[in-house]
Amino acid sequence: MNFIIVALGGFVGSVLRFYISIKLDKRLLGTWIANISGSILLAFFIYYYSVGMLNNTLWLFLGIGLCGSYTTFSTFGNETLQLIMNNKLKHAIGYIISSLLVSLLSVGIILYLLGYQF
Repeated sequence: MNFIIVALGGFVGSVLRFYISIKLDKRLLGTWIANISGSILLAFFIYYYSVGMLNNTLWLFLGIGLCGSYTTFSTFGNETLQLIMNNKLKHAIGYIISSLLVSLLSVGIILYLLGYQF
């Protein structure tokens, strides 16, 4: 049953990700927004799961399924490689640094504000 719950969350996450890519019609920006917002969502889900406000079924659906398919690390890697291959090294470095820093800082700030015990 857990596989079905994760799969259903994955379906929702992948559809949301596809919607963002259509609406923005910009691959880098769409991937960046999905990864940042997915990191933020995952921070909330981690916190609520850790304090018992999110049961295991919802964690599987939201944290693993939805966030797992909504965020796009493979696309991030491909787009970064394309920037490098097109001699846009400064863009690639900026994309890597901003994606990682903004994601990590967002998660850290949200968990801190929610009172998560590190």
